Amino acid sequence: KGESTVFKAHTATVRSVHFSSDGQSLVTASDDKTVKVWTVHRQKFLFSLSQHINWVRCARFSPDGRLIVSASDDKTVKLWDKTSRECIHSFCEHGGFVNHVDFHPSGTCIAAAGTDNTVKVWDVRMNRLLQHYQGNAVVNSLSFHPSGNYLVTASNDSTLKILDLLEGRLLYTLHGHQGPATCVAFSRAGDYFASGGSDEQVMVWRTNFDAADYGEVLKTQKSGASVNGTQHNLVETDCGVHLNKTKTQDSGRTHEQQEEDTSLANALEHIMGQLDVLTQTVSILEQRLTLTEDKLKECLENQQKIIQNKAN
Repeated sequence: KGESTVFKAHTATVRSVHFSSDGQSLVTASDDKTVKVWTVHRQKFLFSLSQHINWVRCARFSPDGRLIVSASDDKTVKLWDKTSRECIHSFCEHGGFVNHVDFHPSGTCIAAAGTDNTVKVWDVRMNRLLQHYQGNAVVNSLSFHPSGNYLVTASNDSTLKILDLLEGRLLYTLHGHQGPATCVAFSRAGDYFASGGSDEQVMVWRTNFDAADYGEVLKTQKSGASVNGTQHNLVETDCGVHLNKTKTQDSGRTHEQQEEDTSLANALEHIMGQLDVLTQTVSILEQRLTLTEDKLKECLENQQKIIQNKAN
């Protein structure tokens, strides 16, 4: 028989549990509006992070274990310093509940999914919004590819979406679930990802790194997996998703075709550079607009006070 240890400190439903990479600590998120950190080997509650004002859906350690990120129904994503136990920054760009959040494998970025149908990616070093992906349905879960170049999401419209983070665009929309896709995760090596849905199915997708034509779904296999006598569906799908950008071109390609590819790649790189500059400019303008709005509000309040004083 396996042994279990009960950790008690939360006062409501626990939504998320996550181990640090060294396995020494555990972080949990709860409907009691707190994030709690525990030591695994001493089996003790260490401390609580309590600045959220609504249910906390998800909490994750950074790869180096120094930071914690949490996502809440208060529409914020909060970044915490594990040592000082202080909130470093609150990201408030989501327009709805934040369902899921995770760290980029490098630890320099985070991505969050929300009920506002968006996925947002922030730089945690500069606390700056890097990328914003607008969808058509609530996004329930996401997972970074181990390379850090791709992100897979699961949504209420039953689809999985693969995002190219290097180019900042949607690569593929994958259909397979017959209802909301509720969770998704890449394997440690990145050669598979698995998804689960309200249709009671678990689907395992092969990323097929060496596929030449990665836009086609090549093969679908279905089998039953029995757990405690209950029948569950496990579907493995080779979706032909090609995630290896360094793959050499076919030797039959002409020199002219290769030159055209190089020119196109350079043009795309230039466009992406310009888009990044534009994104930074928009971010600066938004900050200035916020400052202007704050000053205008302050002026109006002062004017109102002056009018009231004169009336008295």
